[in-house]
This record gives sequence, C-alpha cells and structure tokens, in this order.
Amino acid sequence: MAHAGRRILVATLIAGTLDIAAAAILALQAGRTPDRMLRGVASGPFPDATGWGTAGAVLGLAVHFAIMAVMAAVFVLAADRLPLLKARRVTAGIGYGVATWAAMNLVVLPLRWPAIFPHLDPQTVATQLFYHIVLVGIPIALVAARR
Repeated sequence: MAHAGRRILVATLIAGTLDIAAAAILALQAGRTPDRMLRGVASGPFPDATGWGTAGAVLGLAVHFAIMAVMAAVFVLAADRLPLLKARRVTAGIGYGVATWAAMNLVVLPLRWPAIFPHLDPQTVATQLFYHIVLVGIPIALVAARR
C-alpha cells in the first residue's frame, strides 16, 4: 500500500500541476486572473470564497489538489487490481481523461452551478477533453503503471 500511496502522491502532483497551470493560462486568455480562477474553484465547497482574496485563492489550490488526489487514487487503486490498465497505460489514460472530463463537466459542475454548466460548445469541449486526456488521464496512468 505504501507504494500505491507514493504513486498517488506523484500522480496528484504531476497531473494537478499540469491541470492547474492550463486552467491559469485559460483564465488569462479569457481576461481573468489566476487568483480569481482559484477563488472560483474554492467557491465550489465554500461559496463565499470568491470574496476571500489570497486566502480564497490558496484554498482553491488546496481544493483543486484534493480533487486531483481523489482522481489519482481511483485510477492507481483500480490499476493495481486490473492489470490491463497498466499494460495499456496510454489507452487507459485516454479513457480515464474522458471519464474525468465527463464526471467533472456533466455531473460535478452542473450539480454545483446548474445555471452555467455544462458548457457544451464544441471548442470548449475539445479544449477541456484535450486537457483532461493529455494533462490528467495519461500522466496519472503512466505514474500508476510504474513499479
């Protein structure tokens, strides 16, 4: 189990960093600041966090990495029980990227913000799927397959 814990931690740090960096870039491209985006993340479980300044942004980063830790743990633990996920790690990572996109964009975000989610315009879907596959699913699958 200790080895699984290390892989979960490494997968969380890699995928979490890649994903939040992409989110920051998208925020900047949309004319928003990364700290505002992070306060938005924090406002999922803490609705008032949008007005909490730096503390809200730090909390948003913690919330983001907590969610990513759950995503990494689910895959690592599944891969330890299903050898095919390790044998076909890139294919499994692509599938997991699609699954994490679907879970976040079709379930989690619409439950929290039903008036604004899901965003299903083709460009948004393509961008988000790309990020979830390349920055989340594949890195988690590659780390999960490590010995």
